[in-house]
Amino acid sequence: MQRGGKDESLRRYISQLCYRVTTVLVILVVILALLLVGVRLVGLRPMCVLSGSMEPTYHTGSLIYVKPCAPEDVQVGDAITFVLNEDLDVVTHRVISIDAENEHFYTQGDANDAPDGAPVYFKNLIGRPVFTIPYLGYVSHWVSNPPGMYLAIALALVLIILTFLPDMLRKASEADARDAARRAQADKPGDASDAKNPGENMEK
Repeated sequence: MQRGGKDESLRRYISQLCYRVTTVLVILVVILALLLVGVRLVGLRPMCVLSGSMEPTYHTGSLIYVKPCAPEDVQVGDAITFVLNEDLDVVTHRVISIDAENEHFYTQGDANDAPDGAPVYFKNLIGRPVFTIPYLGYVSHWVSNPPGMYLAIALALVLIILTFLPDMLRKASEADARDAARRAQADKPGDASDAKNPGENMEK
């Protein structure tokens, strides 16, 4: 019986631990999902800062949130995010002049000594950054590419297992309790043998 009690305590401890760990992981995953994906629902596009050309405004490894805008809304001094070339590389630099007639922006990185070599076509404009979160770009880039992608999938599977594990442990505990009750009932003396002894005494 003591062993059963210890097993029950261990299951209860594991169940509570799984519940707490799962709760923390779920909160972290939900927050991360909102920051990386959920913001798209309100029209923001997250972008990783992979170079230091806009230091100290946007640090390397930051995640910037870009809001689409019309070229006519951009002013000199604004930071803009745009498609740089045919390889679809994306860059965020600051506008230093605007050629409205030819529909060009001229840009330069805050940390660069010279303007960019080629103008930016209005049609290549993605939008303007509205805010940034330091270091989150590292996380976004990591989970978007192997091996981080595989580890993120593995973490999701672990989270699913931890979600269902307390319920599995509870059912196992209930099954053990029923088995223990049946064994205890079977160990009691039978009523039939108790009733037989008085009859035999009376015949004698």
